[in-house]
Amino acid sequence: MSASFNDNPAPDSSAAAPAADDPGYAVFPIHNSQGGLIDISAGADGREFKMLGPAGAEREQSLAHAFLNSLAPDSLPVLLGSGLGHALDYLLERWDGPLAVVDKENAILAHTGLGPQLDPRLTFISDPDPAEAVNLLTAWQQKNGNRPMAPLVHPFYLRLGGRHRAYYQKISETLKASRTFNFWEKVSYPRFAEKLPRILLITRQYFLIGEIIEACQVLGAPYRLFQVSTEDVAQEDFIENLLKAVLEFKPDFVFTINHLGVDREGLLVDLLERLNLPLASWFVDNPHLILYQYQGLASPWTCIFTWDADNIRTLEADGFRHVHYLPLATTPERFTRRPGFTVPKAWESDVSFVGNSMRYKVKARIEAAGPGPELLEAYERVAAGFAAHDSRSALSYLKLAHPELLPAYNALETRERKLAFETLLTWEATRQYREQCLEGILPFNPLILGDDGWQESFGASPHPWRWHSEISYYDELPFFYPHSQINFNCTSKQMKGAVNQRVFDVPAAGAFVLTDWREQMDQLFEPEKEVIFYRHPEEVPELVRFYLKRPAVRAKIVEAARRRIFAQHTYILRLKEIIGEMKRIYG
Repeated sequence: MSASFNDNPAPDSSAAAPAADDPGYAVFPIHNSQGGLIDISAGADGREFKMLGPAGAEREQSLAHAFLNSLAPDSLPVLLGSGLGHALDYLLERWDGPLAVVDKENAILAHTGLGPQLDPRLTFISDPDPAEAVNLLTAWQQKNGNRPMAPLVHPFYLRLGGRHRAYYQKISETLKASRTFNFWEKVSYPRFAEKLPRILLITRQYFLIGEIIEACQVLGAPYRLFQVSTEDVAQEDFIENLLKAVLEFKPDFVFTINHLGVDREGLLVDLLERLNLPLASWFVDNPHLILYQYQGLASPWTCIFTWDADNIRTLEADGFRHVHYLPLATTPERFTRRPGFTVPKAWESDVSFVGNSMRYKVKARIEAAGPGPELLEAYERVAAGFAAHDSRSALSYLKLAHPELLPAYNALETRERKLAFETLLTWEATRQYREQCLEGILPFNPLILGDDGWQESFGASPHPWRWHSEISYYDELPFFYPHSQINFNCTSKQMKGAVNQRVFDVPAAGAFVLTDWREQMDQLFEPEKEVIFYRHPEEVPELVRFYLKRPAVRAKIVEAARRRIFAQHTYILRLKEIIGEMKRIYG
């Protein structure tokens, strides 16, 4: 079956073999003096490497030998990448049962001639979609008594890199997990059978997970935490640990914040889809600055919740079938005044602001993007235009208002650098906007809490003001807010229509907030009675002066806002909405 082997190679002088679908790499067959195929050389990304190299056929045979010695008698061997057929020959000669091969590399198969016709025991799968390839393997597994599958990855196919490496790795990890747990039978329990669902929470001490945990506890919804320790979660131990949690806890759905735990290759999304286990992902940051790395992972078993209604249309355009608006909220118990905490005198002020100066974030994005001189010279100007424009996306604004910069933007070599520049524009727009807004409170000797970048922003101001380093959101901010007559707020430019956390937290703490107007604010509060806002930074000084003189008016507004928040904008109610949607869609 395999190509004849000879130790005297003669490289083929012909050009790379054409393929109907461009694989992204060039294929150079190597023949011996008799015309027999003895090796394959592939070229990709400026490098060239051989399938067998000097070791020849023995390289594949030794892989098959070690693999065969490790196989349990009830295994179903799966060869990922058929190579030149030497490993396949070795297995077919020494293994009595069925075998499967997964190989989508048509440009290579055109030279090797390997395929399903070679042996009646052989199942040959070439579907380019890894999820569909796994589905076909599962069907083959079921025909063969649901015995555990054992994968062997030909190392050459991993060296092809990019999407090819991801394809074979994804299938391998899925099969290894299946072999370890035999979960396809064990996870067929009914979903949403009880009044309150069982929720598996993916977490890394992320903002809002604490609120979701508390909401689960109040509602009595069973939950289990699944800790993620690193950014790169597409690893065998992650999948195996997750499957173990699914088998032990039997959740009705998986919950995550900002797609934490979802790998770029789509292993988790594909696995949850095969398990018929839905994923709820709540985005509390701009999803398009996160989802760029998850292209093609819009599974019907993924339900997206976004805190910004402006994202719904674009997320649906990206292929997500289930997208729902879910604004931020607060936890009333955390912001109710409690005895026993002594507030430092330095916290007391007429006007205060809590937030990041964005200066260090901007510098970090410049380093990550590595923009050329043209972009570096223009980013502040472009960001200023984006801040004032209705466009919700910095990249959309760049294309609309500055097409002359698109060649320089497109010259950024990787998607990560392009994203870093897009984020740079967003953060710089926020930095400029915040400084413009805070200029309006400087005449009132404000207290500004945040990073020391504020010293650079207002170090030369003729007005006196105070700076304080960051304090803990959970342990200190609930006590800080009531000791400012006016808590000033200005929203990040990554959310031009949505309402941020502070608009809920400050009134919950019994304090007054003056915020910038956002379109979605009118859906959440009654303007002028429950929330006071400015539409332009120029309005800030007059509003601050007016409300500083009227404590009774402030108190009335705070009380009305508290009633609204406690009745409609708590994380318990948000979790109820999530549960309701998940049951409606998947129950």
